Amino acid sequence: MDRILLEGMSFQGRHGVRPAERERPQEFKVDVELDCDLSEPGSTDQIEDTVDYRQVHTIAKEVIEGDSKQLLETLAGQIAERVLKLPRVAGVSVRIAKRPESMQPIDAAAVRINRTRA
Repeated sequence: MDRILLEGMSFQGRHGVRPAERERPQEFKVDVELDCDLSEPGSTDQIEDTVDYRQVHTIAKEVIEGDSKQLLETLAGQIAERVLKLPRVAGVSVRIAKRPESMQPIDAAAVRINRTRA
């Protein structure tokens, strides 16, 4: 299986278990890896034969900038669920990271989930 990677997307959101985490926007870094067959777009050079990266970016942006959630796991799950509905996507890996103030110094608190089309 081939893979498309969107790495280092950065969005502002209000997510966390503590109320203080939801009061002010904080930065969330999102990486999405898509499992899909890229042989056709590799030969046709046509956007309609592959997954449009912009759609994946939009999904991640809408979830992170949307309604507040407590857990990174929930955010990753919502992104994965929506990305799996896109044509040609057989599987997806989503990594979300943030730097919680309450845990400083820390590079990141992160989750990575993997989902496949049913």
